[in-house]
Amino acid sequence: MAAALALALAFAAFVSLGLPDGLLGVAWPSMRAQFGLALDALGPLLVATTTGYVAASFASGALLARVRVPALLAASCLATAASLAGYALAPTWAALVAFGLVAGAGAGAIDAGLNTWVAAHHSARTLNWLHACYGVGAALGPAIMTAVLLRGAPWQRGYALVAGAQLALAFVFVATRGLWADGARTATDAAGAADAAPSARATLRRPAAWLGMAAFFLYVGLEQSAGAWAFSFLTEARGVPIDRAGAWVSIFWGALTAGRVAFGLVANRVAPAPLVRCAIAGIGAAAALVAFDPFRGASAAGLALLGFGCGPVFPSLIAATPRRLGAAHAANGVGFQIASAALGQALVPWLVGGAARGAGLAVLGPALLGLSVALALVHEALARSDGARATGRRASVR
Repeated sequence: MAAALALALAFAAFVSLGLPDGLLGVAWPSMRAQFGLALDALGPLLVATTTGYVAASFASGALLARVRVPALLAASCLATAASLAGYALAPTWAALVAFGLVAGAGAGAIDAGLNTWVAAHHSARTLNWLHACYGVGAALGPAIMTAVLLRGAPWQRGYALVAGAQLALAFVFVATRGLWADGARTATDAAGAADAAPSARATLRRPAAWLGMAAFFLYVGLEQSAGAWAFSFLTEARGVPIDRAGAWVSIFWGALTAGRVAFGLVANRVAPAPLVRCAIAGIGAAAALVAFDPFRGASAAGLALLGFGCGPVFPSLIAATPRRLGAAHAANGVGFQIASAALGQALVPWLVGGAARGAGLAVLGPALLGLSVALALVHEALARSDGARATGRRASVR
């Protein structure tokens, strides 16, 4: 019973992880209008959050050897609550960017920590459903911010509401820390002994570690470019009204959630490589709809299909990490992948925004299509490295 409740709280933590990401895309036009910013000025905020995210993610292997999961969850939610309250109160753009560093650190610690824990102690199905909870939060974020804006309230109200929810969740994790007594061991504990965990340098000597990092960089860059720019793209490049555009952004994140739930039903019966290959093919087809807009409403429908295709990619790649790198390297590998994902989350939408500033927001479609092709190529190289590792294991047994 305690283990099931701990897992339910882990799901709640991933809902909270998705909320801020969903807020930003809808809030950005109002933010840049208030602070007098250019279209691509989102970059400094993304860099700040990424710096905190990468630092926390890269340190997660060592952190998880010393800090129990409930303490990590409580501290991360508290940091996120403080940063979002800072967003709501920041008098200048520079101050808001500074709070982004705290937001990134909180999110990076909870993301890497929970991914490592679930990958070590639960199935690929559970990982898909964990990440579906992220999609729930990311879908609620645009709905919350759209409702705030439609009522004539300032964008800060949306961040204040979510900050309050994060603070409440931090207190819940403190109050229920006893539930994790039997289930909070880390992947390093499960592998043997924390003090014998391999160094970061040893993990980085494995080619599969770098290919995995590249796959996460491209995938999350694609996903977050769609999420961050979809609202501006639909309203400014496709002429969609604000309420409908906000709804379509929520549908994008909701479809991502639905994809994770649906693919989670088969994740324990299908190997990760073909599952991800199928999903990437769907992403490419959806990106083509966004890019070419062949019929009325094609771009909006393409965004929804793209969200569904994105669903299983992240959790399936995480689930394969212990097998791909070995259990001893799993905590480091997951941390590196989460850090690389954070870099993709910051840099790729920034680059897309820079391209949009020069060529117009219609560039989003071709950018998503190009990213899907690059992701397909990297994933095939990663799948081949998995095959080579499996062959090596069979040879060593003989």
